[in-house]
Amino acid sequence: MEHFIVSARKYRPQTFKDVVGQQAITNTLLNAIDNNHLAQALLFTGPRGVGKTSCARILAKTINQDGNENPDEDFAFNIFELDAASNNSVDDIRSLIDQVRIPPQVGKYKVYIIDEVHMLSQAAFNAFLKTLEEPPKHAIFILATTEKHKIIPTILSRCQIFDFKRITVTDAKNHLMQVAKQEGINADEDALQIIAQKADGAMRDALSIFDRVVSFSGKNLTRQAVTENLNVLDYETYFTATDLIIDNNIPQLLLEFNEILAQGFDGHHFISGLASHFRDLLVCKNQATIHLLEVGEQTKTKYFEQSKKSPHEFLIKGIDLANDCDLKYKTSRNQRLLVELCLMQLASILTDGEKKNDQPYIIPPSYFKEKGIKAIKISSEVKEKALEKVETVKKQEIVSTSIEHKEETPTSSTNQETVKKGTSTSTPIENSNSTISQPVVQEKKNLLIQRERKTSGLSLSSIRKKKEHEENKEEKIVDPKNLPTEEFTESEMQAAWVEYGKMQDKKGERIIGSMFAMNIPSLQDGAIMLELPNQSMKVDLESAQAGLLQFLYKKLDNYSIELKITVNEEASKKYAFTPQDKYEKLREKNPLIDKLRSSFDLDI
Repeated sequence: MEHFIVSARKYRPQTFKDVVGQQAITNTLLNAIDNNHLAQALLFTGPRGVGKTSCARILAKTINQDGNENPDEDFAFNIFELDAASNNSVDDIRSLIDQVRIPPQVGKYKVYIIDEVHMLSQAAFNAFLKTLEEPPKHAIFILATTEKHKIIPTILSRCQIFDFKRITVTDAKNHLMQVAKQEGINADEDALQIIAQKADGAMRDALSIFDRVVSFSGKNLTRQAVTENLNVLDYETYFTATDLIIDNNIPQLLLEFNEILAQGFDGHHFISGLASHFRDLLVCKNQATIHLLEVGEQTKTKYFEQSKKSPHEFLIKGIDLANDCDLKYKTSRNQRLLVELCLMQLASILTDGEKKNDQPYIIPPSYFKEKGIKAIKISSEVKEKALEKVETVKKQEIVSTSIEHKEETPTSSTNQETVKKGTSTSTPIENSNSTISQPVVQEKKNLLIQRERKTSGLSLSSIRKKKEHEENKEEKIVDPKNLPTEEFTESEMQAAWVEYGKMQDKKGERIIGSMFAMNIPSLQDGAIMLELPNQSMKVDLESAQAGLLQFLYKKLDNYSIELKITVNEEASKKYAFTPQDKYEKLREKNPLIDKLRSSFDLDI
């Protein structure tokens, strides 16, 4: 069997012109070589498979050529590649430094390519600094990495940095078409487009996928073979699903999703691809954004046709719903139900978004004829009587409104005298509506006279009425001689005192409630005497004194109770902090606790 060389190696760029998608960097390197402005330390950074190592090898070969060598000469003796992932110690860097001192035997320069340089240890970086800053004239260092942020700043400051970008889908597709042509393979443009998208900007990955698909399908590379081999959903799947969504065909849409799951595809992959499909349809809506659609010509035609059937609002709402489902997919317990619910919501967008007819719905006469309903004829006399009743009601409303307005507006002294004498001035409305019966008008007037006249909030009459209202609201002071003054004992008073404290505690007044529980007053000469340890407690208790006295008045049936509060700062109240103090407190309240402790031999 003949040895097979993978396309990534077979079609590896040999010159800067062969490098795909990095024209800015290759032009810069060529100009630097031509103008003798090439730095002695270069850093190539970027994603995998975009040509960093290939450019380093091409650069090492180009700078050693003077036009007299064989074009196929690769100057392998002048190129030294070091894998920093496996040679990352200080000793490896020291051996490299020792080799740098020896000048090249062929060519002008020795090129040291250190791949994955971010894997070097901190000590190796420090050992490499001096040589990297001041290398010999014949040495050029090219550092390559995919993670520039892991390289220490002192190394970055000594290098000329070149950032390699991801290869676009179009560039990758065109390069694959050239490779397929050289290999004699008949490949569909859409098939190569899918391979380029699957590669995600890496040319090496695109060539590897190309080899795998060719091994599967042979010399004829079709879109169906690519989608089947790469386990990706075909464009036709999303076109079909979108047509079902637009037609509001929810049952068939759910069956289509079930078939997708039966084929082994993930629901997360489907819903994210559907959001991208809506995005591509939205891109087709405007001529300025058509170039953002990275598909083949045949597929682009299908996108144009379906975009005409998809309203702009539907696509915006669809992208929002699909993206929301994509975000919630991993955290959902029932992932299939989540996707199905999203599909049903998508299929209901156009149905819910239809504008309702603002005009009233009029039943046509044909509807009544079909039902056998005959029209009822109304005589002219009935119509006239109905119209007269309506006009009478309207006139009465007009008269009442005018009378109210007349009563509310301030009248002149002449009009007031006329009212006193019993004469009435006729209004234009009354004269114009002479057909209205006088008893109706008189009844309206009597009702309005009995109603209170509205006054302004800033008038003198309003202030006078407000004062009268407040005086009427004031409760009449009851003579203290008529209030009960029943006698009560000290224990009854203390029980009422504790009860009021519990009431305050239930209301949420914890501080007041605890004060009533801790400080029990005594009864002296009919007055309640309370001694408090500090002034602040006295202030708090005096704020609640009004409610306390009202409660004691009713509870003890004595309205002559007096409460006298004094402050004795010298009398310190003993609080229990330690277990021994708490035990002493409990024993004061109940001496049997001491007997309980001794009987069961308990410790404090």
